[in-house]
Amino acid sequence: MPETVSTLGADDALESTTLASRTFDSIKADIIGGELEQGTKIVESDLALKYGISRGPLREAIHRLEQIKLIVRVPHAGSRVVTLDSKMMQDIYIARESLEGMAARLAARLMPEDEIRALSELLDQHEATIGKTDGKAYFQREGDIDFHYRIAAASRNQWILEHLNGELYQLIRMCRRQSGQFPARAQTALDQHRQIAAAIARRDQELAEILMRRHISGAWEIVKKILEDRHD
Repeated sequence: MPETVSTLGADDALESTTLASRTFDSIKADIIGGELEQGTKIVESDLALKYGISRGPLREAIHRLEQIKLIVRVPHAGSRVVTLDSKMMQDIYIARESLEGMAARLAARLMPEDEIRALSELLDQHEATIGKTDGKAYFQREGDIDFHYRIAAASRNQWILEHLNGELYQLIRMCRRQSGQFPARAQTALDQHRQIAAAIARRDQELAEILMRRHISGAWEIVKKILEDRHD
């Protein structure tokens, strides 16, 4: 009998962890996609109903979202979805320009030939995806199907990885989503990605860094204009 109780307890714990992980993924996607708007107050009872989950796994999911900066605790106001104001976004883009520029330089030096070929194939897939939106959107799913994620991984630099592909990754994706939906940005971004990939394939470290820096700074100019238009 004790073994049966123990097994049931382990099963319950596993189920709770699985539910928390699924809820974490669902809320994360809704925040990045804008379905949970920036600044939204986190009301556990509302979220438990929305995602069909009990309070325990929900709180675990919220805690994980706090760790990756998508949910923040505001003194005397509880938890809220992060708000990307202009200062925060500017800081992120400045950091991205520096870190991703160096990541591209290192990738041109270190990226194996098979990964370079795979990078080109990935961009072909992205082009097909853009075509499905009639060129109106270019938003990459996370992980190794993300061009920027692969470049950072190819740098083989732990500090770059921890910043670009670590706890700030989801904030960066939120920023990129805004510029990725700007009219005409999709094809421009894809063309720039191909130019960066070509420089990496030629092992031109300096050009790879310059092109990546220009790509990031150009994206920031678009996001800055979007923010300015919202306040007009």
